[in-house]
Amino acid sequence: MILVVEGISASGKSSWCAEHAPDHMIAENGRLHAVPDRASDPAGAARFWAERNADRWQAALAMEGGQSYAVCDTDPLKLHYIWSLWQIGEAAERDWWLGLAATRQTVAEGRIGFADGYLVGTIEPEAARNRALADPTRRRRNFELHVRLQPALLAWYAALDAILPGRVRIDFPSEMPSIADQGGRYDLAAFDAMIEALPKPPIRPSR
Repeated sequence: MILVVEGISASGKSSWCAEHAPDHMIAENGRLHAVPDRASDPAGAARFWAERNADRWQAALAMEGGQSYAVCDTDPLKLHYIWSLWQIGEAAERDWWLGLAATRQTVAEGRIGFADGYLVGTIEPEAARNRALADPTRRRRNFELHVRLQPALLAWYAALDAILPGRVRIDFPSEMPSIADQGGRYDLAAFDAMIEALPKPPIRPSR
């Protein structure tokens, strides 16, 4: 079983993972080196992040195989990030389509897929700011940007829930939920249907 725990910065996702699954957690990517610049090499950036996301999925599979389940601090299939940036005007439409193409290829190749369950936390922006300020141990880069991403993040998982109903839960429960193997991890038709179910934003000028 693979469980994804998702939410914006300071929503409590990492704390939930550390409390409920410390020995089964797949951490979010840390600071990476040699990251292609999206402005000068958009295709290279799209491929880079698709591969890093596939790496995290493979780590989750290895954890699942050895310990029966894995809990991912943020979704390995993190295509929602570039889509959400596009939604709020912080990325070009070009970047979204390039990211989609690169990620779709990894799904088609069976190198990344859908989790069996998703816990998505929500938090009021002011509460997130207060929580971030109260935790000096965490460096939260681009925090205000992440606060702005929450509506788009929720729209993404609403689309996923519409296509794969029953997998998404909008809260962080007090106990580890019981989640069965849902199958269909690499269902490309479901992936395409989820993309089609996303809200259609106005076309934004390239940045």
